[in-house]
Amino acid sequence: MIPADPAVLILALLLDLTLGDPGWLPHPVVMIGRMIRFFEILFRKMVPNERAAGALLLIATTACAAVAAWLLILVCSRINPLAGFLAAAVISYTCLATRSLHHESALVAEALRAGNLDEARRTLAFIVGRDTAGLEEADIWRALIETVAENSSDGIIAPLFWLTIGGPVAGMAYKAVNTLDSMVGYKNERYLQVGWASARMDDLLNLIPARLTALLMILAAPLAGLSPRGALRITLRDRLNHPSPNSGHPEAAAAGALGVRLGGTCSYRGRQSWKKYIGDPRVPLDERSYRGMIKLMYLTALIMAAICITATYALKGFHVP
Repeated sequence: MIPADPAVLILALLLDLTLGDPGWLPHPVVMIGRMIRFFEILFRKMVPNERAAGALLLIATTACAAVAAWLLILVCSRINPLAGFLAAAVISYTCLATRSLHHESALVAEALRAGNLDEARRTLAFIVGRDTAGLEEADIWRALIETVAENSSDGIIAPLFWLTIGGPVAGMAYKAVNTLDSMVGYKNERYLQVGWASARMDDLLNLIPARLTALLMILAAPLAGLSPRGALRITLRDRLNHPSPNSGHPEAAAAGALGVRLGGTCSYRGRQSWKKYIGDPRVPLDERSYRGMIKLMYLTALIMAAICITATYALKGFHVP
């Protein structure tokens, strides 16, 4: 295991905040996605039991992603220590999604601001799993706030947590599991059994980060000019009002801080779904609420970054034999 390093984490955070996810840079998630498709086809043919095939898919994908990160850093370090440091920083940076989450959601917000509902629906479809055709403006703002809140945990806090625990190798392993869940963790006929292991592992790896995200949002709320009392109250009351065991925690904290109500009717692949409400409709779901969510996301990330850098600095050089 390559240990976490505060300098690596600082550079990774700076790269994430300045570059985001540029189209010209090959992203590990694309390669992980191709690997998932390859292993899925392979194990479905090799193993008759779908749950067993799904377990092998999880193990093979996560192991390959972690080993590839470890080998790249090791080889670069043998060539030159600076090259190893940069490789570790770049791998860590690709695990984070702060700037890209803001950028992708802002495209939807800009379309709504221009009054172009069709463009807003089209761009929203790239960052949410629900059906977006036919969504009205308030529904689009709700979807934006929900996905930014949820991905504040999945795309920022959880990667930082695992990067701090186990360095870039652990960060890349987490990213592999998270990508598996987004690709095969569906409760439909095709993936109910094959995706079961990946979905449960993603739930496990996000168990602490999701709750930590809610706590950090409560702490960040007054800095963002939002309500810490509302964030705490709604988190305690509504955190379990979500089909996911983890997503409700950051969504409840965000809804309480913003004073909005999330949840309600959604459609997934043509099938209607209703989620319990999270929060109270004290203010409307609109651009102002979205801007508050973005501010809350950045401040939550900043607090977590300070904690993680301090922790890695304190633990630097500490090894368990």
